[in-house]
Amino acid sequence: MTAPVRVPRNLHPGAWWLWALGLAVAASRTTNPLLLALILAVAAYVVAARRGTAPWALGFRLYLWLGGIIVVSRVLFRVVFGGGQGDTVLFTLPQIPLPEWAAGIRLFGPVAVEQLLGGFYDGLRLATMLICLGAANALANPKRMLRALPGALYEVGAAVVVALSVAPQLVESVLRVRRARRLRGGTGRGLRALRGIVIPVLEDALDRSLALAAAMDSRGYGRRGAVPRGFRLLTGVLVVAGLVGVCVGVYGLLDASTPRYLGLPMLGAGLALAVGGFVLGGRRVVRSVYRPDRWRPAEVAVALCGLAAAGGLYATTRVDAANLYPSLSPLSWPEISALPAAAVLVAVLPAWLAPPPPADTPAGTAAGRPPVGVAGRERV
Repeated sequence: MTAPVRVPRNLHPGAWWLWALGLAVAASRTTNPLLLALILAVAAYVVAARRGTAPWALGFRLYLWLGGIIVVSRVLFRVVFGGGQGDTVLFTLPQIPLPEWAAGIRLFGPVAVEQLLGGFYDGLRLATMLICLGAANALANPKRMLRALPGALYEVGAAVVVALSVAPQLVESVLRVRRARRLRGGTGRGLRALRGIVIPVLEDALDRSLALAAAMDSRGYGRRGAVPRGFRLLTGVLVVAGLVGVCVGVYGLLDASTPRYLGLPMLGAGLALAVGGFVLGGRRVVRSVYRPDRWRPAEVAVALCGLAAAGGLYATTRVDAANLYPSLSPLSWPEISALPAAAVLVAVLPAWLAPPPPADTPAGTAAGRPPVGVAGRERV
């Protein structure tokens, strides 16, 4: 019996973002390089298996480069500003004397293995969190994410979506310019080719920004209807008070020394106020949505896989936190236990649970625009 053929479709962007945020939270709970490398492998495999050919899917490589830069910069920071706080000194650099008012700060000097590994672990954790968010940016359609937001957050969401689209658009512009240079016989490399690449990329980005601004203005983005001032004030107060309550509640849950009423009760009250403000604000925003995205079993499964990874790492901190933070004094080899490894491996299941993306945007099309006949499918 042959397996049923899965119909290609776009997964709800919120499911991809919940999956990626779950991986990012899992990465934030550990400095173990083995677990962080496993999280990176999971994110990269899912992106390779389920990303499409749209422009925003081309930006994952850029996030990998940014992650590498973060790791290198953290290690160099430990070398420049004193990397000798440890028992195992690798080498000694000439120390630069500083005035008395800069006491406690040291430039160069002895460099120890413990401090270098500390910088590497911290940089790898931050880079992994960034790459997880880059995976969501490569998998989720930003236009569909915009129209899935509540009405009260529509204007803020438009700015956020435009900001998240900058990196993949720049990557696409660079690829298009390099392709055009090769077709014209350009052979310059290094600094010689920089001027021939940077200027066309900036010009292309400016043209895209102007076209996007004109398109959004023609569709009424940023225009408000007749909303009473008191209603806007009430909505703003509810949303701000709710977000403050959520922040206080999260702090109360994380800090065991705080009173109990600052934990879960404050978090629940904050969520209730914020949801109330969103509902009231959304009633005044009238907008139509063509073919809205629905949450189906595949979306729920993908989101739960990411949340399971975060929950597994959180449970490990309560059961066996030693393996999550390798010891630097004394030095010890990082180890990985079964519970966090299994929790992270659950997050790779969307590579099979999520439906394959539709091939409606051919690779290499100018500006990533859909072909004629499907133009309305990806538009807000």
